[in-house]
Amino acid sequence: MTTSKTVGILGGMGPAATVDLMQRIIAATPAADDIDHIRMLVDNNPKVPSRMKALVDKNGPSPAPVLRAMARQLRDQGADLLAMPCNTAHHYYDEVSAGVDIPFLNMMELVSSHIAKHQPGVQRVGLLASSALSQIRLYEPWFDALGVEVVYPPAEKQRALMALIVAIKANAGDALGFAALQDCAETLETLGVDCLLIACTELSVISQQLKTPLPSYDAADILAREVVIQATGKTPI
Repeated sequence: MTTSKTVGILGGMGPAATVDLMQRIIAATPAADDIDHIRMLVDNNPKVPSRMKALVDKNGPSPAPVLRAMARQLRDQGADLLAMPCNTAHHYYDEVSAGVDIPFLNMMELVSSHIAKHQPGVQRVGLLASSALSQIRLYEPWFDALGVEVVYPPAEKQRALMALIVAIKANAGDALGFAALQDCAETLETLGVDCLLIACTELSVISQQLKTPLPSYDAADILAREVVIQATGKTPI
C-alpha cells in the first residue's frame, strides 16, 4: 500500500475530456492494486458558463466565479491539489487560484517547460486548439519567455477545427470525421513548425487519430503525468 495526495479535478469542459484526463491519470499511475491508485474528487460540471461566449463572442458571463466555487468545494471535500483539463479555462487560472489555499497545477506552465526540456532548440510550436486561444494568447507569454513562437492554422482551417471541437462536445465527432485535425497538422508542418501541441482537451480525446512525422505533445497527457508526480511522488508509467 502506498499513500498519495487526493486530487480535485475541475471538469465538465467538456465532460468527455474530463473522463479522458482521469483515464490518463489511471494509466500513468504505478500501481500493484486498486489501493495504489490516486483518489480523485471530480466535479464534472458542464454547467460552467461558456468560455467561448465570454472570451470570443463577449456576450456571456465570466466562468471565474463558478470555477472558483468548484475549486473551494473540492478543497473542502479533501482535495490536496487541483487540476483542470480545459486549456481555455486557464484564462481564469489566477482568479481561481487566488481563491484557494492548495496547489493548482498550471497547464500552460507545465506544457511549455515540458516541451523546452524534451525538445531543446525548439523555435516554433504549432498549436491545435480552440479558436479562443489565438485571441486570448494563452500560451504565448509562457513560450515567449523561452524564445519560442506559437503558430496557428490559417483562419479557414481553424474554423473547420473549431467545428470538430464543437461536434466532439455534442457526441457527433464520428459523424463529422476527423479530417480537420489532420489537415491542420499537415498545414502547420508546411508552415515550418518544429512540433505540434494538442492544446484542447476535446482534441485530446481523438489524438490517436493524428498521423504526423513531427514530434507531437498533448497538454492533457502532460497534465496527467504531472498529477501522478505531485500526488504520488513517483515517476509516471
